[in-house]
Amino acid sequence: MDTSEIDISTSARNLGVVFDKSLDMKDHVKNLVRAATFAIYRIGKLRRYLDRPSVERLVHAFVTSRLDSCNALLYGLHDKEISKIQRVQNTAARLVTRCKKQEHMKPVLRDLHWLPVQQRIRYKVALLTFKALHGTAPTYIAELVEEHKPRRALRSASEVRLCPPKFPQTKFYGERAFAVAAPTVWNKLPCKLRAISSQCAFKKGLKTHLFNLT
Repeated sequence: MDTSEIDISTSARNLGVVFDKSLDMKDHVKNLVRAATFAIYRIGKLRRYLDRPSVERLVHAFVTSRLDSCNALLYGLHDKEISKIQRVQNTAARLVTRCKKQEHMKPVLRDLHWLPVQQRIRYKVALLTFKALHGTAPTYIAELVEEHKPRRALRSASEVRLCPPKFPQTKFYGERAFAVAAPTVWNKLPCKLRAISSQCAFKKGLKTHLFNLT
């Protein structure tokens, strides 16, 4: 043991997410894109034998599920990395709809009722925040958010706002932390949406709100 050498790994996998030494998630995005692209390739081999609803179910099972898994960790990533995942979603949308490659993808995604990747990430952050506020999130998540309670009775007291995030020590890493991302995303939601107590109604209203922003 004294003379053996232990190689230091530049990345590690935890719950299907690959963390690299710089936490820029490049290795995870690379693996994600590779796996999702291969799934699209395999589904494409069967496309001629399947109707659209069947193809869409396969895409949700083997592609969309990968894109959405732990995607809150991708909040605040550089646009270059997000665009790689967006290209995968665009390819999956073309596979389902059989639209041409030169067609603009925003109307196609809206027709499928698919949120773009960036909005899907914000959706996940907002949903986790909702669960934290309503006692359905794990304790380690709930402890990261704090509801703003004004000292005096103000009109804003019923708006369900979160305490503003403390200034992060590093801009890139600090702003991506859930303790910072949660109030940033949550406080930008409409007051009526933040006041909803039903998770089902919140998810429906949140998706509609994010669609209106695209």
